[in-house]
Amino acid sequence: MNTTKVGIIGCGDIADQYLKNIPKYPGIDLVSCADIIESRAKERSVEYKIPYSKSVSDMLSDPKIELVINLTIPRAHAEISIEALKHGKHIYSEKPFAINKSQGLKILEVSNDSNLRAGCAPDTFLGGGMQTCRYLIDKGEIGVPIAASAFMVNHGHEHWHTNPEFYYQIGGGPMFDMGPYYLAGLVNLLGPVKTVSGITSTSFDERTMSNGPNSGKSIKVEVPTHVTGLMEFMNGATGTIITSFDVWSSDLPRIEIYGTEGTLSVPDPNKFTGPVRIKRGREETWKEVPLTHPEGARGIGVSEMASSMRSGRKSRIDAELGFHILDIMQSIHESSVSGHHVTIESDCTQPSAVPTGLLEGVF
Repeated sequence: MNTTKVGIIGCGDIADQYLKNIPKYPGIDLVSCADIIESRAKERSVEYKIPYSKSVSDMLSDPKIELVINLTIPRAHAEISIEALKHGKHIYSEKPFAINKSQGLKILEVSNDSNLRAGCAPDTFLGGGMQTCRYLIDKGEIGVPIAASAFMVNHGHEHWHTNPEFYYQIGGGPMFDMGPYYLAGLVNLLGPVKTVSGITSTSFDERTMSNGPNSGKSIKVEVPTHVTGLMEFMNGATGTIITSFDVWSSDLPRIEIYGTEGTLSVPDPNKFTGPVRIKRGREETWKEVPLTHPEGARGIGVSEMASSMRSGRKSRIDAELGFHILDIMQSIHESSVSGHHVTIESDCTQPSAVPTGLLEGVF
């Protein structure tokens, strides 16, 4: 099997999961890492026994690297992705695709003009939990899907994260931070979204850090921290999504899909596993369904994208999907400001289901 040589830009908290998991997937050769803080890249390179680039520009100029994994903070995603594309590299970015549609359109333009691919996280919908749900829906186990609900509610990241400021800056907030997991999961299960409306609020003007060396420091909140969205899918189904950093506790489900013949309980879309549960008609109890696919782990999206590059097929995790998710999120916020429904201008193809029986990371 031919291998795709990849490099990582951004060696912060999320990088450890990629550095740990990517070598497990076939067809990928992780050859370097880089960070704006050189010492951080050096530390990761020693820990994971890979070379490091002394600067981001050095990595982008490295001719052997074909695919750059962009793990920078959200407001830097577009800048780094565009620079990588201009240097002839395919890119796979952490979510979100960009912090606004204008930036996202620029990535699409450069990607198309250079005939290079621009994939985007999250890749959790490729995992065993979400793909089992997709299998059950496609098989007709709950009939025709007619509605969905999704809930991601907690009280923010300042209680555990050592550098949580960017979660409350432009490009952050609960929808842009965690919404991609839920929306990518819903688009995987139901297809693209046609129209949205939204209401947002900000319950706390400041947040206080309670973890790490900056414990006690106040953070100014620049974005809505409770976001409610309504969605009309292209297939006619409707959906509700609530994302919040203002809720102390909740017993709400993560995602439920409601069909003409039953209900599907979808597992946490921020994870790769189950449980997957189903209840048909007037059955009294929920039935847990064994996973039909391998669980997977962070980095499986890079494997899927690299595989699609080598085979020439359409990736399940391409720029079209990343931008559509960005469009939905921004449009929900815009609807709250305007007081009107917003028609989603972008479109995407519902990602093809991962066939059952494949080995983990093999597409």
